Amino acid sequence: MSITLYDCATAPSPRRARILLAEKGVAHNTVQIDLRSGEQLGEAYRQINPQCTVPALLIAEPNEKLLLTDNAAIAAYLEARFPEPPLLGRTAQEKAEIASWNWRMEFEGLMAVAEALRNSAPAMAGRALPGPVGYAQIPELAQRGLARIQQFFLLLNERLAEQDYIAGAHFSIADITAVVAVDFARVVKLKPDENHPHLLRWRARMAERASMAS
Repeated sequence: MSITLYDCATAPSPRRARILLAEKGVAHNTVQIDLRSGEQLGEAYRQINPQCTVPALLIAEPNEKLLLTDNAAIAAYLEARFPEPPLLGRTAQEKAEIASWNWRMEFEGLMAVAEALRNSAPAMAGRALPGPVGYAQIPELAQRGLARIQQFFLLLNERLAEQDYIAGAHFSIADITAVVAVDFARVVKLKPDENHPHLLRWRARMAERASMAS
């Protein structure tokens, strides 16, 4: 079996997959896709992933190939194929709590930053949403995104006031998504400050994990 990650070193979504692969210790090949030049929209990459997005994970076995084109599918596959360490939970309760918080980190964090960036950056004019179809920017959504990010930081700070991890007693995929969201917010010039001491403590602890350099 060989595993290939179609990646972009500067983008947040494939970083989630990189961290997950590193935490699982899964050997893989990497192919960089240059989003800034629009390589994801070119015919060569469309033949690999018609959705024109990264990450994409290609698993090649002797008699079949499997292409996964979103982080949800990549996480589900890797957790099932490489169950240790468990990052989606062991018990039914853990699985539910981690799934819930991971969704919140994606919706309230990552999507808020994407909303702010994609609806304001001149380089993304006509590209307000990822994928093969172009969409116009809506400036009001950029302003809403900035407000949502501030609320996201408050949510995390409150959540981490009495625990070390986002979802329960152990490191999980929710922490991965949260780290990527917090770091991604820097592209719109927002980051946690002294008003978020618990969030800063958690982020410093996350930085100690080797996977976070991915």
